[in-house]
Amino acid sequence: MKLSFEKSKNGRSFPVLPSLDVPKKDLPGSLLRKSAPRLPQMAQPDISRHYTELAKRTHGVNDGFYPLGSCTMKYNPKLNDEMAALPGFTGVHPLQAPETAQGCLEVLFMAERLLCEITGMDAMTFQPAAGAHGEFTGVLLIKAWHDSRRDSNRVKIIVPDSAHGTNPATASMTGYEVINVPSDQEGGVDLAELRRAVGDDTAGLMLTNPNTLGIFDKNILEITRIVHEAGGLNYYDGANLNAIMGVARPGDMGFDVVHLNLHKTFSTPHGGGGPGSGAVGCKSQLEPFLPKPRVVRGKDGFSFATPERSIGNVKAFYGNFLVTLRALVYMLTLGANGLRDAALNAVLNANYMMKGLSDIYDVAYPGICMHEFVLTLENLKKECGVSAMDVAKSMLDYGMHPPTMYFPLIVKEALMIEPTETESRETLDEAIAVLREIRAQARIAPDSLHSAPRHTVVRRPDEVGAARHPVLKYNFDGVGD
Repeated sequence: MKLSFEKSKNGRSFPVLPSLDVPKKDLPGSLLRKSAPRLPQMAQPDISRHYTELAKRTHGVNDGFYPLGSCTMKYNPKLNDEMAALPGFTGVHPLQAPETAQGCLEVLFMAERLLCEITGMDAMTFQPAAGAHGEFTGVLLIKAWHDSRRDSNRVKIIVPDSAHGTNPATASMTGYEVINVPSDQEGGVDLAELRRAVGDDTAGLMLTNPNTLGIFDKNILEITRIVHEAGGLNYYDGANLNAIMGVARPGDMGFDVVHLNLHKTFSTPHGGGGPGSGAVGCKSQLEPFLPKPRVVRGKDGFSFATPERSIGNVKAFYGNFLVTLRALVYMLTLGANGLRDAALNAVLNANYMMKGLSDIYDVAYPGICMHEFVLTLENLKKECGVSAMDVAKSMLDYGMHPPTMYFPLIVKEALMIEPTETESRETLDEAIAVLREIRAQARIAPDSLHSAPRHTVVRRPDEVGAARHPVLKYNFDGVGD
């Protein structure tokens, strides 16, 4: 497929802006470009066909099974998008007076109250733009709390070895030293190692429960107690909340701060970099440090307020508002019972699929899983030379998106599968059959899997080469003016 720059023809264009209906205002010369931007010059039919061709090459939840572990790629109800497209929401401007946007402020206020109830938190901000951004904000709250107590000796954040990679990165970005603790034989936090890791220098623990192995840690109350007794705070990575919403609350597990991936658990189409929302909730002792502004309700309606000891802004204005709106619609549509059913069905689907594969694939940590499970293809690779990459790429030939590969890092040749609650039993049966067929193929003709996929528009690329030598801009040399 040609790039838009390769389809460009000098002088070819089509009008996209209406005629000027206000007085023209010339900008100062210092603000003007010295040369015109080098943009593709294309007619409308060419642009339409270009993007249609691109769309045909993508795979989304609307196209087929998308079991990308830890990403919760579930189907998103169209009602959410319809509500987010209402002119009263899309036409609002972040700089307009609060009294003229009372409906939007009420959305933020209602969403905060509902999400605090779901998570067991006391207050929440919607400013963070994504999950990792929410992590960063949450750890800044922990840091601000310790600083307010003049407890400057707390310089370490504890992170389990099964954590998302963003956890240690976040702790490092906020100036903390990362202390890694291993998992025990059941896939949970090793309590003995945790006790050895905590001390007077512990600022906090970053943990998700259930974890990235799909396991709900049976020792969670003891884990958070150990950290609290050492003087640290507990941070909950909400990436896996989809498995427990309406069933268990991080606040009741002993967590002090939590981020939520609204674009995952609470139903906004995501992928390709956005839109996202990493809303951060906290217990009352951290509320004074939340980013500004926050929506409050008074006798005259809703307005903005600045928390007493706010860490400041972490993003312009109030976050990705329409993502929060979709989350609110999702919660109001399902209600308390519906949210609980969604979580229970996510767990049911994962266990159903794991059971359907466990006789021919090795499960990394056998037993009841939560929303996802991890297969280890270490023995398959030793026996047949077929890797997790080979199996994942082979699924593309069946019109299915592959699971997450080689994560978590503590599992060799890992495939992490999250079917989500929105997939039917028929879809799960089909996926199980495909993976069983691939396993049979690995036994009788392993070499055939090394070149998969064979029937997609793009075959297997050199991913290592692309990562090490990325081409990030178009080379205009010899191509037009």
